[in-house]
Amino acid sequence: MTLNNLVPWKKGRRSLALGGEEPSHPFYALQRQMNRLFEDFFGDFPLQPWRGGADLDSGFMPRVDVAETDKDIAVTAELPGLEQKDIEVRIADGLLTLTGEKKQSSEEKKDGLYHAECSYGTFSRSIALPAEVDEEKADASFKNGVLRIRLPKAEPEQAKARRIEVKTG
Repeated sequence: MTLNNLVPWKKGRRSLALGGEEPSHPFYALQRQMNRLFEDFFGDFPLQPWRGGADLDSGFMPRVDVAETDKDIAVTAELPGLEQKDIEVRIADGLLTLTGEKKQSSEEKKDGLYHAECSYGTFSRSIALPAEVDEEKADASFKNGVLRIRLPKAEPEQAKARRIEVKTG
């Protein structure tokens, strides 16, 4: 067994499916908690240890907070250096997906020296929503590098009572 099989990386293989029913095996809950622990711990490092720099060109992974109230689900994502036109938000089948692309370049000419720097990265982050939401009433705003999404919870379908006339014959 290799170290890559033991340590759950963000872009590595994961045996838990996003959304849907969670298997009843007790080790799945433990695996989910360990995945969160490693993602929180290694999330700030540009390189993941023990990988030999394999993920240098993978872009960045934005920090995302999800909060649930009785009426809605609020998602906040930190996207520094991005503009509104560089962000796409999609929701389908109980899964919220944030994608974006960061392009940055600088050029400096001073005292006969020329310095140019360019960086590029894309990200895609999917979040399984903890409850059914009304997709038509969802809204998002972006200001100062912070994306805020409000997803109102869907009203539970209430059975409509109807009297059925009983006929003879």
